[in-house]
Amino acid sequence: MAFDLPEDWQDVLAEELNQSYLQQLRTFLEEERRQHIVYPPEADLFSALSFTPYRKVKVLLLGQDPYHNEDQAHGLSFSVRPGVPLPPSLRNMFKELEDDLGLPRPNNGSLVPWARQGVLMLNAVLTVRARQANSHKNRGWETFTDAIIRKVNEKTEPVVFVLWGNYAKKKKKWIDTQRHVIIESAHPSPLSAKKGFFGSRPFSTINRALREQGHSEIDWRISDQ
Repeated sequence: MAFDLPEDWQDVLAEELNQSYLQQLRTFLEEERRQHIVYPPEADLFSALSFTPYRKVKVLLLGQDPYHNEDQAHGLSFSVRPGVPLPPSLRNMFKELEDDLGLPRPNNGSLVPWARQGVLMLNAVLTVRARQANSHKNRGWETFTDAIIRKVNEKTEPVVFVLWGNYAKKKKKWIDTQRHVIIESAHPSPLSAKKGFFGSRPFSTINRALREQGHSEIDWRISDQ
């Protein structure tokens, strides 16, 4: 199994793709897919990079682990395909979106429209065994996605990094806070949303930061499907 990245990310990450840990990760994933159901499907593994080319990244929204129930994960952090019931974190994100910007809650959880506008919807770990949360942590994905964060940090124009929850906040060490904007709060999961996610108004805050940087704003509307 080769890691088939979109061309511009292939160029940006060329040095990383030659690292030995990735070969070990490939071997692990091949074995996992032989013996277990693994999400997301292999074709969706790098959807976040496909929908958001390196040159277009202006926001990085960091998730942790892919959804591990059937049909949920499709390669974008927090997102599910149309027709899939909304996971609790995403429901809370849409509640905050409504409270923040007055946008109606959509009938689907596909965040592809955000990704197409330059929001890199990146999980720290890109795969998971079905129904076993965090089952692929510490296998090499974190090293790879840290490299992605560092490459986004190297962009000459400022980027807005969105870090929800303590796990995401640990990634601040890779970000030049003098050049980039960091927006952080509690995670939108039911366990923590009431401890600082609700009321944090992240969507309007992101757009304000983008305006100040001379970027176009994100249209956060998700069309019903």
